[in-house]
Amino acid sequence: MDHVGSARDRNGSHKRPRLEDVAARVGVSTASVSLVLRGAPGPSERTRQRVLKAAADLGYQVDRTASLLASRRTRLLGVMVDIHSPFHAELVEHLHTAAEEIGYDLVLSTLTRTRDEHTAVETLLAFRSEALILLGPTAPSDTLAALDRKSPVIVVGRRIADADLDVVRTADDAGVGQIVDHLADLGHRTITYVDGGKGAIATDRRHGYRTAMRHHGLDAHIRIMRGDNTEAAGERAVRNLLDGGDLPTAVVAFNDQSAIGVLAALSRAGIAVPGEVSVAGYDDDTLSRLSCFNLTTVSQGARDQARHAVAAAVERLDEGRIEPREVVLTPRLVARGTTAGPA
Repeated sequence: MDHVGSARDRNGSHKRPRLEDVAARVGVSTASVSLVLRGAPGPSERTRQRVLKAAADLGYQVDRTASLLASRRTRLLGVMVDIHSPFHAELVEHLHTAAEEIGYDLVLSTLTRTRDEHTAVETLLAFRSEALILLGPTAPSDTLAALDRKSPVIVVGRRIADADLDVVRTADDAGVGQIVDHLADLGHRTITYVDGGKGAIATDRRHGYRTAMRHHGLDAHIRIMRGDNTEAAGERAVRNLLDGGDLPTAVVAFNDQSAIGVLAALSRAGIAVPGEVSVAGYDDDTLSRLSCFNLTTVSQGARDQARHAVAAAVERLDEGRIEPREVVLTPRLVARGTTAGPA
């Protein structure tokens, strides 16, 4: 009797057939058996048929867990997210949905005031993320390009001009331009912009403000206040405007968080919105939609960005795409209760 075919251990009890058992039955290497069972090219048709017959005779079944480990596939997408950003939180929710629909899952690594991008990314790599989806990264493009050589990188929300990377973003300059167009059409002329600081996203939005103001012949009224992406920045900008005694009829903030700071500071000063000053933000995050804010803003299409980001990762991992791709979505103005014509 064939001692391999019996598939018994030393105690005479049945044991689960192994890859080695199939290889011994056919008289080929375990590597050849693995290629046949994975449907990979290499073995001859005769060898392929013999391996499949031996596997069936022995009752061999592929160990999916071992196969996953051997192939080093985790089907995990690593996501770097700013813990302070409501918009990032919404993106993550849509990323989860898009990933789960195609059999992937997410690993999250957060940015905090004491945890930088390098640490967040290293954590994602340590968890064997197959691709990295980075939400609004500020690292230099050459750093991101070097990272892409380790694992596919998909940058969400930021323009990358000088590196071959996958990017999914909205046209930030056009988005701010839509806000200025909206305010100018309402009759505003003194429209002040609260800036977002350094980085490509802030640069593009600032450029969009300047371009739109010039388009409406409002060059003389261009005014940019120093700021960042926090509520505190919006509050500081309003205090500086009040100290200068030259309050505009409209304020556009870098993002919704900054705009909420603007609203809070104006409220404390007893200035009616939109009766005396109109206010607009950017992102259309969950806070902007609350009735207590009802903020005019620009939607970046979080759901669409998430789906494009996950699709880009899967194309790189499963479909062999190597050419970089940039997806630029058109932002959409969402007019709510914080903007109206000037008094």
